[in-house]
Amino acid sequence: MTTATAATPTAIDVRSLSKSFGRKRVLEEIAFTIAPGERITLIGPSGSGKSTLLRHLVGLTAADRVGSRITLLERTVQSDGRLLSAPRRERCRVGYIFQNFNLVNRLSVLQNVLIGRLGRMPRWRALSARFSADEHRMAHEALARVGLHDLAAQRANTLSGGQMQRVAIARALVQEAEIILADEPIASLDPKSAREVMDILRRINEEDGRAVVVSLHQIDIARQWCDRAIALKRGRLYYDGPTRALTDQRLAALYDDAGLEELLAQPAPAGRQRLATAG
Repeated sequence: MTTATAATPTAIDVRSLSKSFGRKRVLEEIAFTIAPGERITLIGPSGSGKSTLLRHLVGLTAADRVGSRITLLERTVQSDGRLLSAPRRERCRVGYIFQNFNLVNRLSVLQNVLIGRLGRMPRWRALSARFSADEHRMAHEALARVGLHDLAAQRANTLSGGQMQRVAIARALVQEAEIILADEPIASLDPKSAREVMDILRRINEEDGRAVVVSLHQIDIARQWCDRAIALKRGRLYYDGPTRALTDQRLAALYDDAGLEELLAQPAPAGRQRLATAG
């Protein structure tokens, strides 16, 4: 997949993004463009600004400088440090997958997936959580895609971490998100579950053409799973290019040699394997 150019449509366009919390500058003049259907990894040391950047993209945080602009799917979502209002259906076009899963533990797996439809329903129906037969069908199909169809009736708090993250992905599928942002989605998972989650995200990208941006600490997974990497260091854009060009020397400079061997030793996902149903 190729990097977006001025002549091609854009899924994400970030210009002059800076953010401070008090006196601490977290992001400094970040700019990049992502094309529809790209699969991007966001890497960098802890504290480099990865999560803050993703929060800006999903509209949870506003930049603080005049001249900043973020455009998603050809619509400006914030400009000059101000979040711009948008219809609920427009906001649904971007899905966000949290590191801590963000499920409602007392609800069933199916109910957690159906929550992804709320933003696309008439408000009166959303308030009463009245889901149609078609919406139930969509939820079951999404669960089948992530290998959890048999667990639809199970309470969310009985699942393993890997299963919970797969429910969160299914929720983004029924949301019909055209961009999926994932903030360290495998950070707390065992290697097998991590491979399954990454394989799901890869298949969604390849089969549906949805743009996927995922922040990772596991460098080998980032190298093998993604075509392009965006790296942040101390809040600045350090690298934006093919993952194949992420040499050990370049990574050593990015991470200041701190823990690089451990990062490179993380297990990589196994090719394009199909998912097992266990999590």
